[in-house]
Amino acid sequence: MSNSASGFLVLRRPDGFGDVYPLLPGQRYSAGRAPDNRIVLKDDLCSRHHAEVFPEGSGWAVRDLGSLNGTSVNDVPAKEDITLHSLAAVRMGRSDFIYVEKLDQLPGIPSNPPRAKDQPEGLEITRRLGQTKFLPHPGTIPTDATVVGAHDRTVSLPSTRLSHADALAILFRLALDMSEVQAEAELAELTIDALLRATPAEVGAVLGLKDARTLETIAYKSAVPERPTYHKVSQFVSREVLTAKQAILAEDISSNNSLRNRDSITDMKATSLICAPILFEGQPLGVLHLYRTAQSGRLNQDDLEFALAAAHQLGTAWHRARRETGLTLENQSLRDQLRLDSELIGESAALKNVEQQVARVAATKATVLIRGESGVGKELVARAIHYSSPRRESPFVCLNCAALTETLLESELFGHEKGSFTGATERMIGKFEASDTGTIFLDEIGEMNPSTQAKLLRVLEGHPFERVGGSTPIKVDVRVVAATNRPLEDAIRAGEFRRDLYFRLQVVQIDVPSLRDRPDDVPVLAEHFLKRFARETARKVKGFTPGAIKKMQAHQWPGNVRELRNVIERAVALGSGSQVEESDIWLSPLEAFNAAPPAAVGYEAISMEELERRHIQNTLEHTDWNKSRAAEILGIERSTLDRKIKTYEIKK
Repeated sequence: MSNSASGFLVLRRPDGFGDVYPLLPGQRYSAGRAPDNRIVLKDDLCSRHHAEVFPEGSGWAVRDLGSLNGTSVNDVPAKEDITLHSLAAVRMGRSDFIYVEKLDQLPGIPSNPPRAKDQPEGLEITRRLGQTKFLPHPGTIPTDATVVGAHDRTVSLPSTRLSHADALAILFRLALDMSEVQAEAELAELTIDALLRATPAEVGAVLGLKDARTLETIAYKSAVPERPTYHKVSQFVSREVLTAKQAILAEDISSNNSLRNRDSITDMKATSLICAPILFEGQPLGVLHLYRTAQSGRLNQDDLEFALAAAHQLGTAWHRARRETGLTLENQSLRDQLRLDSELIGESAALKNVEQQVARVAATKATVLIRGESGVGKELVARAIHYSSPRRESPFVCLNCAALTETLLESELFGHEKGSFTGATERMIGKFEASDTGTIFLDEIGEMNPSTQAKLLRVLEGHPFERVGGSTPIKVDVRVVAATNRPLEDAIRAGEFRRDLYFRLQVVQIDVPSLRDRPDDVPVLAEHFLKRFARETARKVKGFTPGAIKKMQAHQWPGNVRELRNVIERAVALGSGSQVEESDIWLSPLEAFNAAPPAAVGYEAISMEELERRHIQNTLEHTDWNKSRAAEILGIERSTLDRKIKTYEIKK
């Protein structure tokens, strides 16, 4: 490849040259931090897409791509395209390149490589360590350790150090202590304590990355009581550590006056220092900083290795703590969002009355029966009761009693043991156990079969229950909130619902008004749903036109709040303007059927059962036997309608 290249970009390093990028005719080379660049730069001062090198005539040119820190050629900012000539110095962020047409044009490695403007004189890299002996798997170490010292000086300081076994024992103890701590400050303090025990450092500190460039002190400690002050690590040292992801040891600062006069080193009066990166999976989280002011027993290479191992442990524990904290915050955010979605929306007197009842009953342990048409928001009322009660931090569990058969309903409520019936391949706890110390919401309670009603009554009276197929008594502390759109009094007279269970459930009854009985709430609810769906779909919809509001207020809303919610979701999904127009509001043709009661007819002496059978028959014929539409009109679940068709032997 290099034989056909018409130019080369060569990365400059302080001790020579690094990666070579051949430039092939007819191709363009983007450079930056993003992995999709052809020249990927591991430089925190570079933008994701920083610059571009492209063919120009018989040569090459460079163009800045709107980077934050700019691109320059021979120290001239690349505000426009700049043609590259041989030996041109190209700088992107902190990355320095040299452009040559042929590799043999590269100058020899300089004996005095260029240094950063804020690099202290005498701070030179003398050797590198491939790994630290304290970690069992060298491949897991994210960086080499860099040892630096005074230029042209070799330091060998005899001192008494911990044995390898003692150092490992301290690291092991540190790992055990970290497993019991979650707070970042506590993890940092544990690490500093271990370092001050294992090394002759007088001061230790842990600094965390507040953003891409700023370090803030998380914790620090001094082993010398008369000198408790901590002097923050210099910007040059911290930048070198974070950029190269390498640990730095300065062994003999006291002999180098120029070094002692830089940054915070004069203030701290240090004779030696260590700065190690705190990493997790190669990403910097902060730095670990140690220094000593005494002339004897300076920090050495063994201390550096121990600091690397401690920083590695801290990085893993730090990431775990941050992840768990993030999950906790996310969980709380979801709870808050759920609580927000559970708020009752409206300003009508009827809804305010419901809210007042919820506020009064929430603080008690009373069982609540919520009654109202399908779609009025009975579950929202139940959630409001739960989240306003002392049980708000415990589970809120919902179960629709009409959606399950008799066997499955009992199993869902009370659980079952393995092998108790066909398909019970493992033990399962029921909804009552899952909602212990919380609230269980039983929707469509009027559709519960008599045998399950009897077992529910015993639980409501405080008796323990057993799982299906089990014999172990289980007692739970659960508040029951039930709901129905069916007249339970008629079900009691028909022998379909237990009278004693009815009175046990109806300790407090809350009647939720239909939406057509509170038309003033329609605009408020519509605005609430509009904001919600606009946010979810990232659509910029500001509100409704007067015509759209008028159309919605004139509708009878047979499907209540659920129907309104679906109408707004459809309008947001299919609308194209900045406001919801009248034409965007699609209303159900069932309006005319539900708008007014049928005309009065002569009295006929028939039973409630026969009246219900005829009404279901007429509704099915009206919808041409569309069972879903018929169930919506009747205000019952589809499964309930199927059961009644079978019971009444209604045929098409």
